[in-house]
Amino acid sequence: MTPLDTPPPPGSLLTRLARERRAFADAYTLQVPRQVSLAEFVEAFYTTRLFKLERGVLALFGKPGSDAMARALAHGEGERLAVWTVEARRGDELLMHEDSGATRSWFKAEAGTAGTAGTTLWFGSAVVLRRHGPGAEARFGKVFHALLGFHRWYSRALLAAAARKLGR
Repeated sequence: MTPLDTPPPPGSLLTRLARERRAFADAYTLQVPRQVSLAEFVEAFYTTRLFKLERGVLALFGKPGSDAMARALAHGEGERLAVWTVEARRGDELLMHEDSGATRSWFKAEAGTAGTAGTTLWFGSAVVLRRHGPGAEARFGKVFHALLGFHRWYSRALLAAAARKLGR
């Protein structure tokens, strides 16, 4: 199960954000052979063993998260998990922003078309241009460029982990 690097769909929350904020955006897709709701996908994503490692690191910095928080967030009963807060929720999409406002995480669970029982899981991210000093031009910093390769690998690994969890 290898996620594909795919442009986010036109009209999606991620595409709209990237256009309005001149943000870097990427998206990855993976097909699963059954119907999966957005709530199931988000809960699976935030409760994978891989993501729990990230939650553990964030807890060390006073930003805890739990499976119960992930479940509440996924089902629209909570708005926050560790450093992420719901920015927008629409049908089969969820857009989260992290505390600094610089990055976003985006989820979409797209039901298969007539005659297909599967679901396309989408996971994407956006990084908003920032000013690096008073009057400076908005640009991506050195940290963004240094971590981009890791970010792409980690995004694919997280999506694959969520899909595996949903397949159990």
